[in-house]
Amino acid sequence: MTKRSAPRLVDALGAPGARLDHALLGEGVTVSQRAIDRLAMAHDASHYLLVPEVVLTPRDAHDVARIFRASHASGRPVTFRSGGTSLSGQGVSSGILVDTRKNFRSVRVLDGGARARVQPGATVRITNAHLARHGRKLGPDPASEIACTIGGVIANNSSGMACGIEQNSYRTVESLVLVLPSGTVVDTAHPDADRLLLEREPELHRGLAELRRRVIASDAAVARIRAQFSMKNTMGYGLNSLLDFDSPVQMLAHLAIGSEGTLAFVAEATFRTVEVLPCVSTGLLVFPTLNDATAALPALVDAGLATIELMDAQSLRVARSQPDAPEPLAALDVTGHAALLIEFHAADDEALARAQERCAELFAALPLSTPLALTTDPVERAALWHVRKGLYTTVAGARPSGTTALLEDVVVPVERLLHTCERLIELFEQHGYEGSVIFGHAKDGNIHFMLNERFDEPGRLDRYERFTEDMVELVLAQGGSLKAEHGTGRIMAPFVRRQYGDELYEAMLEIKRLCDPTGLLNPGVVLSDEPRSYLQNLKTVPTVEAEVDRCVECGYCEPTCPSKNLTLTPRQRIVVRREMRTAEAAGDTALLAELTADYGYDGVDTCAVDGLCAVACPVGINTGDLVRRLRVQSSGAVEGAVWEAAAKTWNPVTRIGGLALTVAKAVPAPLVTGVTRVGRALLGDETVPLYDAALPGGGSARPRGTRPRRRDTASDAAARPDSPAAVSPADAADAVFFAACIGTMFGPEGSSLGAAEAFRRLCERAGITLAIPESPGSLCCGTPWKSKGHLGGYRHMSETVLPSLVAASGSGRLPIVCDAASCTEGLETMHSLAVAAGGGDELRFVDSVQFVQERILPRLAVTRPLGSIAVHHSCSTTTLGANPAMDEIARFVADDVHLPVDWGCCAFAGDRGLLHPELTASATATEAAELGEREFDAYVSANRTCELGMTRATARPYRHILEVLEEATRPL
Repeated sequence: MTKRSAPRLVDALGAPGARLDHALLGEGVTVSQRAIDRLAMAHDASHYLLVPEVVLTPRDAHDVARIFRASHASGRPVTFRSGGTSLSGQGVSSGILVDTRKNFRSVRVLDGGARARVQPGATVRITNAHLARHGRKLGPDPASEIACTIGGVIANNSSGMACGIEQNSYRTVESLVLVLPSGTVVDTAHPDADRLLLEREPELHRGLAELRRRVIASDAAVARIRAQFSMKNTMGYGLNSLLDFDSPVQMLAHLAIGSEGTLAFVAEATFRTVEVLPCVSTGLLVFPTLNDATAALPALVDAGLATIELMDAQSLRVARSQPDAPEPLAALDVTGHAALLIEFHAADDEALARAQERCAELFAALPLSTPLALTTDPVERAALWHVRKGLYTTVAGARPSGTTALLEDVVVPVERLLHTCERLIELFEQHGYEGSVIFGHAKDGNIHFMLNERFDEPGRLDRYERFTEDMVELVLAQGGSLKAEHGTGRIMAPFVRRQYGDELYEAMLEIKRLCDPTGLLNPGVVLSDEPRSYLQNLKTVPTVEAEVDRCVECGYCEPTCPSKNLTLTPRQRIVVRREMRTAEAAGDTALLAELTADYGYDGVDTCAVDGLCAVACPVGINTGDLVRRLRVQSSGAVEGAVWEAAAKTWNPVTRIGGLALTVAKAVPAPLVTGVTRVGRALLGDETVPLYDAALPGGGSARPRGTRPRRRDTASDAAARPDSPAAVSPADAADAVFFAACIGTMFGPEGSSLGAAEAFRRLCERAGITLAIPESPGSLCCGTPWKSKGHLGGYRHMSETVLPSLVAASGSGRLPIVCDAASCTEGLETMHSLAVAAGGGDELRFVDSVQFVQERILPRLAVTRPLGSIAVHHSCSTTTLGANPAMDEIARFVADDVHLPVDWGCCAFAGDRGLLHPELTASATATEAAELGEREFDAYVSANRTCELGMTRATARPYRHILEVLEEATRPL
């Protein structure tokens, strides 16, 4: 097993044992030295692991300058970290780790979208969502755009699928605000920026000017730089800056791009954006051999295709094994085949048709194994892209427990791509790396390959070292670069000199000395004179449990997590579990006890178990499943018995709960809040909810129903005057209506009808008849028990609910509609578990929003239109795929529909928002701030508890979207 060791500090950093002086940091910097925080932040997507001494969270650039002063005084290095998607080890540190994700998220759109001013903590996806309203986007288009941040995109000079080197960060960043290690703040957009740099940092200014003179005086150096940067290249520093710019401040700005946090901190960046071409067609070119595929590349590149993605034979074998593989690929008997995923982008349909027509003869002449079919259909296009993007998911998710997934990237001239791929395949076989795949951006000569390795066995480490040496020799012999997109990091730092030669490597050392004379920033990254430093501090992966073992620590889950700014993210919940297992194996009982104590609140209590992490995760992990299981383990027998008893008497429990809220509404709020605070102090935050004045009174009882039976005459119906008009037998109804119990516990907003009554009236208005299950008040989707880990109560509710729904639906003939999205999801889960266990009829569940959009909306007419409406997508509507239906209903009733850019789960999560209101406050802060910029005629969601959470966050009255629709379509 490899040892974790701190990176060596240069002598100028001072005494490594000096104490970090918190007074130098100022009041704005948050300091955390808890083990759980340090270990959670120690992990990123790379295969390196360094545990920081302290995690600091600054508010602004001035706080970063203070951190620099404190780190100089204590002799501790500084590493910046935001998204943590980097694969090469540039985001980990054993010194000071600075979290720049929490407080650096501003996105400002300028000049109608032509430019964007962005802080380093904003993700690419969020930035592009702001720009999409203007038909623009950022140039860099990394595949990790859901989670990677602007700070990382600039630090690594990211590119991606389509941008090449023409639209990467280096080419599209207009200006930067930099904080130098000295504490000097440089705004390169300032008209006198170069003069100010000379005044404040004269040695840096003069040194860069002199270095440029030396480089351009060497014809060999200039030629080598031009050759290296004519392709994607993120090895070392961007020496092309010395050729492309003559002012030191612009050299500095463009050297900072791709410098991986080793020269300065990027506090803000202004990008020149690019146009979004909305008309897209996609197709898969399958060739008999890799030779055929690479031979076709020059003509395809000249044809102007937006993307050309290569997949080797092993990639195609992996892709065709998936259940959703496109039919031509699924039917292919893959031998030595290769494929190119191609895409056209155009401004309109006519331009797209012309582009495709120009390539028709080219495509016809290609030696294809399957016919090419270009498609513009979004579903079909997504399926084709899943062939390419799903490779990482499949290979990484299926790796053996205890291994680390390594995703590497290299680039070579396109004409040398075939030899490089063939030789890589030979190296996989030679070194025993089974199942490794090659894919990538073929038009750029940029390929990725995946290896599964474990670093806790010396023999495996030796194998990895031998493979790396052979791979380095291969790529450099082809005139390529050892890093195209992922950054030099720690993994390739020892090989920079070999790629560039002594003269240019010495120039890079001089750049580092000029910008960071004390070696303060991220030592060991980008440049290293230790030949085997890339083999130090390698991450080992202990076997823990199913969700934990599959995690590749990529961080894709983090932006969607409600607790990301309060406690832990899904990735961090998983890596702390790994650290707990490591501590246990090492016999470190003190660390294990500390982590266990803190994990209760940070890892378990404040998880909303909303499932959005599974939507974002490339290997499909729902960390909520892990948390629910941990809640099972921690729940006591008494608590479990109480909840099981509640399951058996659910109707009176919900009625009493609603009545309690009604009574509480009539009592002065401070009095009720005070009582609940006392209860929480005595019985615990996880037991007693906290009341606040924003909560509504209780709701009404759910509609009653009967078992379905045929009514042969009208008199039969009249014989039950207590049955609602909407109740019909299954053979005479259009759907079964399962009214959610949260409508009984929590009444509607103000004088509104509530979701259940609004849905019933809409059905009546459209001529839709509903069947209602017998004794509906005793039924529940089971989520309260499942989310808390009370399996006995959940089992009882499942055994009660599913037979009732089978009977009401005529053994599944009718769809079952629920008026709360989380309950629809809960019913689907309950049914899926029953089917997986080997029992139960097939039932169909539909959320009321989707049912109305499909079956009722075409039969309605708006009589009272709204001017504007703000829509909150919930975690359940996202998981159910109901967001498009919500949006269509909103557009049906209002001209102006606002979808918040940085929306997320409100984290009310049933009673979680009552037990831990700080969780909901944290989860909704960004969305609430955006919504506070203007007023809307209506605020809607599709779940009563989500509506409560958003009402609390925004002080605006959120209602179910069907309530607004019912009002807007009432007859005049």
